[in-house]
Amino acid sequence: MTTHLQPKPHAPARQVTTTTAPSFSQSDPQNSPRPDNWWKRGILAVLAVVIAIAIAAPFVTASLSPAESGPKLTYTVTRSDLSVTVTADGTLESSNNQEIKCKVKGGSTVLWVIENGTEVKPGDELIKLDASSIEDDISQKQIAYETALANKVISESEVAVAKTNITEYLESTYEEARNTIENEIFVAEQDLKRAQLAYESTKRVARGLVTGLQLEGDRFAVDSAQKVLELAKRRLNALEKFTKEKNVQELQGALRAAEAKLASDTAALDLEDVRLERAKKQLENCDMRATSSGLVIYPVAEQWREVPDIEEGAAVREQQTLLIIPDLTEMQVKVGIHESKIDQLKLGMPARVELRDEDLEGEVSFIATTTKPAGWWTGNVVNYDTMIKLTPKPGLKPGMSVVVEVLLARHENVVTIPVAAVVETGQGFQCWVKTSEGTQQRSIDLGDSNDEFMVVNAGLKEGEQVVLNPLAFVEEAQREALKPGAKTELRRTGASKPVQ
Repeated sequence: MTTHLQPKPHAPARQVTTTTAPSFSQSDPQNSPRPDNWWKRGILAVLAVVIAIAIAAPFVTASLSPAESGPKLTYTVTRSDLSVTVTADGTLESSNNQEIKCKVKGGSTVLWVIENGTEVKPGDELIKLDASSIEDDISQKQIAYETALANKVISESEVAVAKTNITEYLESTYEEARNTIENEIFVAEQDLKRAQLAYESTKRVARGLVTGLQLEGDRFAVDSAQKVLELAKRRLNALEKFTKEKNVQELQGALRAAEAKLASDTAALDLEDVRLERAKKQLENCDMRATSSGLVIYPVAEQWREVPDIEEGAAVREQQTLLIIPDLTEMQVKVGIHESKIDQLKLGMPARVELRDEDLEGEVSFIATTTKPAGWWTGNVVNYDTMIKLTPKPGLKPGMSVVVEVLLARHENVVTIPVAAVVETGQGFQCWVKTSEGTQQRSIDLGDSNDEFMVVNAGLKEGEQVVLNPLAFVEEAQREALKPGAKTELRRTGASKPVQ
């Protein structure tokens, strides 16, 4: 907006004619001055001084008595468009960054790093970290892995033997014992039958032909054969009910123990395998390469943190961002907006980004809900991080300095007044209007504003002239400014100042 200022017209400069007395030559006695002319010459000099003072008096009075001479500069109230903006300095960055982080457990030391700003292609080496300790760790884990593998092989063999023992007992040892007892039962049954036949035969023999002792012996033979048969049957029963079950349980217990040991050795082997592969992966992480094309950028450490520079010999920690490869097709600007303006920002607001000698278009894409702690490194200024998304344009690179101007509001065809014409007093906002009767104080109702102009809701009309900088020219304004509750510096609730 162009400010039209109407300075007070000045009176035309007066023409002062100075009469110079003729000079007299001392060599000419006729022209030498007479003594009685000296007082006349003195009177003429005094008159010349008085005339000069009279001419300069209005100007001197105006500069020394502003209250009496009136204002020197006024502004004619008009209707115009008013844009309210907030301006901040920022830097370009990519919204889609590929971060190259240290993935070595416990950190490492940089042996070599690519130069900042180098353009890379997929497969290009970026950073090489110290891998000596990792190589030693791999050797130890390789030995542990081979030991675990041997233990697993032994356990597998023990499980196979345990299974074979069960099969051997059921199909061989048990069957052999059962067949043996069954054969004994068969023999005992045959012996019992023969003893019974002999005893029955002896009983049928006539009395007097055999002795009682012989008959008793045959009966004892029958009882003996009967007991042998019963003993064999009890042995077969014990084999079926107890011996077989007990042996099978023992063999199955040995199998379960062997299988448990095998599972343990298998888990130990798997663990050692994972540890070995992890160590090998750590070795691979020491040699970092690009997975996409782009521009390599060193990360910028926060001002209040002591982070080692990415250089040869620097110690780096796990998960530390070592390099950044930004996507240059998705650029944005990161700015800090002062806490007094953050509530006026809205997502999608248009923004103008000034880069060198050209302007770029953008819009607000992110507004932080919390702020970072303020301290000496920020000048104790509380700013909120805000992102401005840019329209894609070739040639944009991260780190470029820009000036961002976000349009907060636009008022069309409104009555405006310069900020310099307003004084905040205990009764509100005041201005001084030039009228035909002199300068008059006026209370006004103000709206939105920027650094230069404010919207007037009520109190002024188009065409009226207001005094600029009334504190310097209007004695009444000076008295109002000295009253309790007045503010000598205007509180501009809607004004926007550049945030550094």
